[in-house]
Amino acid sequence: MNQIDIDPDEDSNDLPPPMASAEGRESTHSGGQDGQGEHVQMDGNKRKYASKFFLANFPTSLILAYQSFGVVYGDLSTSPLYVYRSIFVGKLQDHENPDTIFGAFSLIFWTLTLIPLLKYVIIVLSADDNGEGGTFALYSLLCRHGKFSLLPNQQAADEELSAYKYGPLGQSSSALALKRFLEKHKKLRTALLLVVLLGAGMVIGDGVITPAISVLSAVSGLEAAQKELPQGGVLSLCCVILVGLFALQHCGTHKVGFLFAPVVILWLISIFAIGLYNIIVWNPKIVVALSPHYIIKFFGETGIHGWVSLGGVLLAITGTEAMFADLGHFSAGSIRLAFVFLVYPCLVVQYMGQAAYLSKNIYSIPDSFYDSIPDAVFWPVFVIATLASIVASQAIISATFSIIKQCHALGCFPRVKVVHTSKQIYGQIYIPEINWILMILTLAVAIGFRDTTTIGNAYGLAVMSVMFITTFLMALVMVLVWQRSIILATIFLLFFWVIEGSYLFAAFIKVPQGGWVSIVLSFIFMFIMFVWHYGTRKKYNFDLHNKVPLKWILGLGPSLGIVRVPGIGLIYSELATGVPSIFSHFVTNLPAFHNVLVFVCVKSVPVPSVSPEERYLIGRIGPRPYRMYRCIVRYGYKDLQGDDSNFENQLIQSIAEFIQMEAVEPQLSSPDSMPYDGRMAVISSRTFESVSSLIVSEGEESGASNSIQSSKSLTLQSLRSAYDDENPQIRRRRVRFEIPQSPGMDLSVKEELLDLIQAKEAGVAYIMGHSYVKCRRSSSFLKKLVIDFGYSFLRKNCRGPSVALHIPHISLIEVGMIYHV
Repeated sequence: MNQIDIDPDEDSNDLPPPMASAEGRESTHSGGQDGQGEHVQMDGNKRKYASKFFLANFPTSLILAYQSFGVVYGDLSTSPLYVYRSIFVGKLQDHENPDTIFGAFSLIFWTLTLIPLLKYVIIVLSADDNGEGGTFALYSLLCRHGKFSLLPNQQAADEELSAYKYGPLGQSSSALALKRFLEKHKKLRTALLLVVLLGAGMVIGDGVITPAISVLSAVSGLEAAQKELPQGGVLSLCCVILVGLFALQHCGTHKVGFLFAPVVILWLISIFAIGLYNIIVWNPKIVVALSPHYIIKFFGETGIHGWVSLGGVLLAITGTEAMFADLGHFSAGSIRLAFVFLVYPCLVVQYMGQAAYLSKNIYSIPDSFYDSIPDAVFWPVFVIATLASIVASQAIISATFSIIKQCHALGCFPRVKVVHTSKQIYGQIYIPEINWILMILTLAVAIGFRDTTTIGNAYGLAVMSVMFITTFLMALVMVLVWQRSIILATIFLLFFWVIEGSYLFAAFIKVPQGGWVSIVLSFIFMFIMFVWHYGTRKKYNFDLHNKVPLKWILGLGPSLGIVRVPGIGLIYSELATGVPSIFSHFVTNLPAFHNVLVFVCVKSVPVPSVSPEERYLIGRIGPRPYRMYRCIVRYGYKDLQGDDSNFENQLIQSIAEFIQMEAVEPQLSSPDSMPYDGRMAVISSRTFESVSSLIVSEGEESGASNSIQSSKSLTLQSLRSAYDDENPQIRRRRVRFEIPQSPGMDLSVKEELLDLIQAKEAGVAYIMGHSYVKCRRSSSFLKKLVIDFGYSFLRKNCRGPSVALHIPHISLIEVGMIYHV
């Protein structure tokens, strides 16, 4: 028997609490000191198991670590191209001497040690959301442990998803107090969303700036080698590489990353060898600069100008956030392995070698990296640097696609075309519209500034802002998810905020010198995301407050007061409960409706992915003769929505399974005194292959071989035939359903299944609302500006919901609706 989850309608206060086993209730609500002690013991056992599991899968971790070089570490490993040049700009040029060189290296070393190694590798990588990382993964964890989401579409059944559970089951008193405080104040929850959206906007801005600075820094080596080469030639080559880079995005990142992993590894080995050579040849005493004493001397000599130079030091850790953001493609163990044993030592030795060279060649600071390369290996290193820069750009562009996909799944970004570029690697996506927008903006930045130092000012501000936000969200996760004490979370927050705040302050000082680009880009994308989320939330609340009363439907009788024609009507709505107002609008304007009605809600839940066997929630609306059902299709923020090519057939099988389950499970059937809504069950798709209520047969689609007479008119049949002839690539195999010969089957169940099969044979129609959202006349000017101009502009210029859900145009019926919010 399938797994059943009873979920009452949360909007209905008349329903009894959901039924669950005693064991389930105890595991869900256990608390107290004994429960916490068990959790501590369980956490210890999990850690022991995790260590054994890592050792057993060490070869797999090595393979994943190899692949991570081509995706994760390209950006971080190419930072030596421009860090020293970005540090010694402005007034700091007056302090160019060996002591400041030693101090600059000491700053770089301790920055690499404290933030990428201590914060990310040791702490942040442990805060994965079922293997997924990034800013939205942390926000997703918080939303699952508290009602922080502003979109009121949560259901109790969502909490029963296997991917939903995370962390200890009990809650400490401090975590409970903080959770209630945040849930009580809507302004705080709105501020939390704005912080997350700001981080997402900074990541997208990073996706614009990274390709420009990486490729421009790599090809600038031509100027160092060929002094007579005009600057326009270098810029032209940079633009050609950038256009080619974005033009290849549709191929996907897996093949490119896998093929270019050797390039990044070769690059790391090369800069390690060059750094070691420079240490030995130029100044072996640079090793003493590992002491933080030289940082104190640096600031003592440079003063305020040294603090301003931190905006260049932070460029040494650009790309660190990718270790966490791209966690879903690999594993925490493999990323740690690659960083600790190769990336970290190679970068430290390279920065040390550059410092050793510069301490004896002060005037080479503007071209420090390429000048420090021995002449015999200059051109091979130049080629490798250019290829590594392309890989670095590829990584952040892919991360931008992922963050926009996550924003869209949480209702924070307009609908865009999402293409899966790999059937084997989960999460590899490509978004054409965003790709070309990024290309135009990147070319504008490269052509407009032409200087890596100026672009680096914007780059550093974007990177450090994301890290600053990640630290804040991690502190909340420590308290609300990990159940750690507020004191420990505060120590973590203050320690890293002091360090990152210093860098962020230095980056803000350089806003007039190019840092404004990051602010402008991030606020533009943040504004777009918040306007879309605000309009979506207002539209959902309008539907929620104007849904059709169930008493009105029951008063119409089984015929709903109109003619019921053969066929299935799939009524799409964002509502997870109740009957949407589009239904009454349709009924009052047209005299007929289908025999079988299914209210379909495609909903995103705050988990990375929903397994196919947990995706469908099926329930009934009204008594059995009404033939009205509800289907909630749930997706995670990493899932590709609307990708079920066999959706109609899976839906029919799920409803048939629910009908038979309802006959044998008394708790699924509502008594006559209870409302006929809210009883829903999880229908597993795995049972279709073994045990099913219907016999399924497949064959080539042909309208002439129907055993059950189709109700389609001749006109509609001719239209369908012409549509199939024009679109042969989408012609599907015809799936036939038959009722199995079961003498023990209830007659009412058999009759309902027969009606369902006949309706399917007659045809399926998709009914959607074509909405127009407008402000009320009494609304404020700001609200009218946001809704009537901002949200309406985005809605008109994004993909339609029917296209995003892959609904066949020939079967689509759109009903116009005006929402006054």
